[in-house]
Amino acid sequence: MSICRSTQILRFLVKTAIRTPKLALAVALLVLAALAGTMTYTGFLVVGVLADHLGTGRVMAGLLLGCLFARFPWIRKGKLRIVGLLPKPVRRPFIVGLLALCSLDFLSRHDYVPVLFTGFSAAFLLTFPWLRRVMFDRMFSSIFKFTGQNPSKSADDTVIDGEFREKKD
Repeated sequence: MSICRSTQILRFLVKTAIRTPKLALAVALLVLAALAGTMTYTGFLVVGVLADHLGTGRVMAGLLLGCLFARFPWIRKGKLRIVGLLPKPVRRPFIVGLLALCSLDFLSRHDYVPVLFTGFSAAFLLTFPWLRRVMFDRMFSSIFKFTGQNPSKSADDTVIDGEFREKKD
């Protein structure tokens, strides 16, 4: 019985991409287009549910969400900053809350296909930071291993490295 490891899968994907780069690029673009379409349709669903709950039209609900999530450049004390109505730590939980509200609304109406779209979007939104960190760590570890550098010593700034010696009495 063969054990499937992530290094074997990654090696297979790299070999396939090297053998047929046009096909690999086409598959990657197809996956990204499907993801973009899914997120766009989920946004359409969220705006519709929000419009229903607020008793307004889709345009007004979309403008409200646009104003809520808009971020603008701001120069203060000679430094460029980005300022928005919602602070950064609140944005992701707020979006997940909106998606959960939409999912519950669709479940109460017995519409199961929109629940799948909003659930997938919520799962992607929650796992994206972890997925991005894992992918970049894997890419950088292979690059630094190839060049002979060792990034693991400087990767974690919260670890204090110390050396202890025993005194002889």
